[in-house]
Amino acid sequence: MFRFQHVEILYLLVLVPLFVLLYYAHTRRHRRSIEEFGEYDLLNPLMPQVSTKRPFIKFILLLVSYIFVVFGVSGPQFGSKLVKAERKGVELVIALDISNSMMSTDIKPNRLEKAKRAIDRLIQKLGEDKLGLVVFAGEAYTQLPITTDYSSARLFLSGINPSLIAVQGTDIGSAIDLSLKSFTSNTKSSKAIILITDGENHEQDALEAAQRAKEMGIAIHTIGMGSPQGAPIPISGQAGQYHRDKSGNIVVSHLDEVGLKKIAAIANGIYVRANNTRLGLNILMKEISKMDKTKMESKVYSDYIERFQYFIAFALLLLFADMLLLNKKNKYLQKIKLF
Repeated sequence: MFRFQHVEILYLLVLVPLFVLLYYAHTRRHRRSIEEFGEYDLLNPLMPQVSTKRPFIKFILLLVSYIFVVFGVSGPQFGSKLVKAERKGVELVIALDISNSMMSTDIKPNRLEKAKRAIDRLIQKLGEDKLGLVVFAGEAYTQLPITTDYSSARLFLSGINPSLIAVQGTDIGSAIDLSLKSFTSNTKSSKAIILITDGENHEQDALEAAQRAKEMGIAIHTIGMGSPQGAPIPISGQAGQYHRDKSGNIVVSHLDEVGLKKIAAIANGIYVRANNTRLGLNILMKEISKMDKTKMESKVYSDYIERFQYFIAFALLLLFADMLLLNKKNKYLQKIKLF
């Protein structure tokens, strides 16, 4: 990998042809000033210490050093490395319901899309916290292991949809258990789960999972998606069509606030009900900010390494050589006859 951090400075290289023209004009003018006293070829032997090559060499040294200074100031960066950075924060795992019922439109544009947009804003507000992402329906899966790579988190989030899990349903208990396993083994760090779901069809195992989280010292904050009145569940790819039960009636998905409140109460968390204007993540961020921040060491990938020092060092070397090289011939060196 190679790049210039300040690529706009490279425009200074357009002056190089101008410097060449100025040098050419200067040498022509100097030759003409000598020719005013006579023919140049006749006068040249009368000036034994005047060198015609040294000024050209000095000009080349200055020109090349200028080029290397421009490259150096432009911030050349190439190569990559892994550096250890010490972070101070908390560990969060977001458990997101992606069952078909999350496609209901009682929250615009639908429950799932509203949740994804809010989670994306939350990721952008995180500082040095670790984040993991679990998705669930009838089963639970780890979408993103706990990490500090927020760019990857946003990328994985954008690809979430109900088709990721074939088994439909809302197994909140499995989602909580998998979230508990997603945290690092560092018992000193503060941990919390954010459960985002409409809460339908969860069974007693969800409350038992919440109890296990409490025993581990992990809080569970719940966000209820939808409305108590409910909304039909649209069929993907079929506009105006909705899921129906065995009797042919349209299935209406309702928000189960009672169950979500119980989970939050057991695991020392809070419950927030989402609506069209807010999801409630700002309220949760205030709770998270109250958690104790602990030092967490993680490896951070650095794309580029600064290499400007090589260019500047070479430019200084050329300038030093230019200072040592005089315009006139050295009278002592002239006496040395190698051949």
